[in-house]
Amino acid sequence: MILVYTHKVTPRVRYIFKHIFTRTLQIEVDFTSKVEDFVAFAGPKMSYTKVPLGNEFFIKSTNLLFEQGVSDVQIDVSVWEDVPCFFFQGQKSTIPFDVFSASFFLITRYEEYLPHIKDQYGRFPANQSLAFQNGFLEKPVIDIWAYKLLDKIKERFPDYEYKERTYQYISTIDVDHAYAYKYKSSIRAIGGFLKDIYKLNFLHAIDRIAVRFNLRKDPYNTFEEIISLKKKYQVRTIFFFLIGDYSTYDTNVSASKNKFRLLIKDMVDYARVGLHPSFYTMNDVEKLKTEKERLEGITNMPIFRSRQHYLRFALPDTFQKLIDLEIHEDYSMGYASHVGFRASTCTPFYFYDLDFEIQTPLRIFPFALMDTTLNDYMKLTPKQSLGKINDLNNEVKKVKGTFITLFHNESLSGYMRWKGWGRVYESMLKIITNS
Repeated sequence: MILVYTHKVTPRVRYIFKHIFTRTLQIEVDFTSKVEDFVAFAGPKMSYTKVPLGNEFFIKSTNLLFEQGVSDVQIDVSVWEDVPCFFFQGQKSTIPFDVFSASFFLITRYEEYLPHIKDQYGRFPANQSLAFQNGFLEKPVIDIWAYKLLDKIKERFPDYEYKERTYQYISTIDVDHAYAYKYKSSIRAIGGFLKDIYKLNFLHAIDRIAVRFNLRKDPYNTFEEIISLKKKYQVRTIFFFLIGDYSTYDTNVSASKNKFRLLIKDMVDYARVGLHPSFYTMNDVEKLKTEKERLEGITNMPIFRSRQHYLRFALPDTFQKLIDLEIHEDYSMGYASHVGFRASTCTPFYFYDLDFEIQTPLRIFPFALMDTTLNDYMKLTPKQSLGKINDLNNEVKKVKGTFITLFHNESLSGYMRWKGWGRVYESMLKIITNS
């Protein structure tokens, strides 16, 4: 255990110290604001305050962890030991910047509470983030800082024994379109066929007819392959099913279709299943509740994992709604337009609500990349995409974090816009499990 002295033990202090020490570095931490208790403690200890008490391990604090609410924060990014950092505090501090305030600012998504221009889908854009603007979006800097902090602590307390965490990988699959053509209503089938003819997509029109009449397998029905790869490479896999009512942005098969319901039941037998709340649930708790109950009715088990469709969430409102509905894990923390680490960490963390100044029970699992980001936004070839995947995986492995990827069942099909992508998912699993 490490004892931390600080002039005031706030909820923010407890939250970020426990994340860095307990969840990232596997070190128990305790706090005191009494100088005599700190002096009397014989084990590893450090102070986090404005001025050192003596010659102890000392990190000079800014005001951020002792404030409440959100205010405009002045940030100047510099470099320390080849790593971007901010909240520079000078050389009297053992580490020359306030690693705890900087980590808190990034992991709470503090900047997303500040005024910003949303994108066309009402999301916080990656290009407005501090990480993107300063070139560290593709590095889990909070984890990197944590291990640099650990190196300094080891120098000061060489006899203290430390545990090491292990690298983990989680494959997540969003099911926006379980099937390309099968099990859709006659109106949607006829409309799609006429649209194909109008756009002169005759091959698609033929495929549509062949699938509807069971002459060909639906191209998006790649679930057996995903389960087979899960077993082959022994990877933890989670499916997120979109079962909301039909809308412009929610076009999956109807949850009333028996074949779709049977598919979901089958996946429960082989993998974990979560909810993929539909486009408009970001601000509609009743719609979110209906969809959660709908999925629970299909699986006959509590649903406590989710990922927002289109990655649409607003802080803190959407997460507060998830907590109210007893969702314990959310996998939405990432950008659609860019790969990397939106919260600057590859360690699952508890959502800290800046409105109420509390650590909540909602655990956030940040993903590092999405197939549509690589293909649709970045316009990378499959080979280039695998290179980018390898780079991000290596960043996570360096800090023994949790690498989370987001693929869609349709990208394994190699069909239409996914032409040439049929083997990318398995190639990625080979990279991850063999590296």
